[in-house]
Amino acid sequence: MAPPDDSPVVPMNQMSERAKTPRVLRLHADDNLVVSIDPILPGAVAEGVTAISRVPKGHKMATVEIADGAPILKFGQIIGFATAPIRPGEHIHTHNCAVREFEREYRFAEAAVDEHILPEAERRTFEGYRRQSGRVGTRNYVGILTSVNCSASVARFIAEAVNRSGILDDYPTIDGVVPFVHGSGCGMAGKGSEGYAALQRTEWGYAKHPNIGGALMVGLGCEVMQIPELMENNRIEERETFRTMTIQATGGTRKTIERGIEVIRDMLPTVAAVKRETVPASELMVALQCGGSDGYSGITANPALGLATDLLVEQGGTGVLAETPEIYGAEHLLTRRAATREIGEKLVERIHWWEDYTARNDGQMDNNPSPGNKAGGLTTILEKSLGAAAKGGTTTLRGVYLYGEPVTARGFVFMDSPGYDPASVTGQVASGCNVVVFSTGRGSAFGFKPSPSIKLATNNDTYQRQEEDMDINCGDILDGVSIEDKGRQIFEEIIAVASGRRTKSEQFGYGDNEFVPWQIGAVM
Repeated sequence: MAPPDDSPVVPMNQMSERAKTPRVLRLHADDNLVVSIDPILPGAVAEGVTAISRVPKGHKMATVEIADGAPILKFGQIIGFATAPIRPGEHIHTHNCAVREFEREYRFAEAAVDEHILPEAERRTFEGYRRQSGRVGTRNYVGILTSVNCSASVARFIAEAVNRSGILDDYPTIDGVVPFVHGSGCGMAGKGSEGYAALQRTEWGYAKHPNIGGALMVGLGCEVMQIPELMENNRIEERETFRTMTIQATGGTRKTIERGIEVIRDMLPTVAAVKRETVPASELMVALQCGGSDGYSGITANPALGLATDLLVEQGGTGVLAETPEIYGAEHLLTRRAATREIGEKLVERIHWWEDYTARNDGQMDNNPSPGNKAGGLTTILEKSLGAAAKGGTTTLRGVYLYGEPVTARGFVFMDSPGYDPASVTGQVASGCNVVVFSTGRGSAFGFKPSPSIKLATNNDTYQRQEEDMDINCGDILDGVSIEDKGRQIFEEIIAVASGRRTKSEQFGYGDNEFVPWQIGAVM
């Protein structure tokens, strides 16, 4: 835990004017703290309070006396409780603030609103790939899926051979051949287990994803997750753009690689035949994600993304929030926005499932935030969750889905997932998201093929340090740019990327290694 800062007070005549009166944010009238925009030095004055300890950027300073055990408020909500008396001007962080049990006030469907959905004729459009299923893709990949880790290397060998061969130069409308490999599929409980069901949903979600023009599934042959059962459960048969094989039946590694290359070559003309066409923005399903969060995430990028989500919903599109452990402490705000009591109760049920799940695995819901989150100013999971939930905007919660479950509702919805970013986004993409928007305060370098990933930096420092990885800087909100203007900028970027503009992570080629299905249950 960080010790209290006891830096000596700097004489006022030795401080710059900015250092004497650093910029801070009060986020709600009920808050007993402010958040620093500039570093606060001992002796500096903010909101009439003299700092008595150093407060780094993005961190919190008490503005009133807070008694030992008293709640600490940010965004007008409880983010923790004082573990010692806190004086005005003192840095609030892990050394004097912690989570403890307190009663949540769950209310349901009381803040649901009838959104204004634009008529189709008035909606924005983008250039997408209309599939035979009626769904619309933003990219056109060939995917090689594996039913089990035992076939992972063969899948990679097939993809590498095709991508190196130069044959894709003849098919410019195909974005690439991607192996989606994982570490499970066997050594697990089969039918009836949560983990088995989640993996099946994930595999089939990718196989039929609108950003996948064709798919080959490769297995070993003797694994728990059998390809014929997967196909039967999802009512699919082999066709020109969906093929399967196993290493054992095909005759070993070399023969399977050769056969796989042949299958992909045969598939390419059909996959390449699809062309982009003008489609309404209602066909967009956007994964709302954050990682490497900091004290500014809930102030800049996430609220701006929330506004972009509201604009998307107005267009008839869908925004998918996830990371259940990272809405913990904010879920009561989402239940109030639920369209029905049933939807709100389903979200609470997922929270209770996670409480039990973490307890069974010797964890706690407040094991989050990470060391990087804490260094960036986030003290507790409650504080982190309140900022993370802002990505969901202000509209009605229309549905709650299991991990990788197909999202069928339009509007703002929630999908259950871990807070671990690769696993969470894998589930969102499996659920149907054709674009990912990812905010980060500490910095991130992820990509999530087959869906393009737009990166938002929460602060100027991170954007300047990692500009080659960041698509949009939201740090300028701290300098006066409005949340509304930034939200519109994000929405316009979503439209452009959906139409084919390559994101920074796509330019680097990220996305081959971030397919991480959530592994639930015992490994046997």
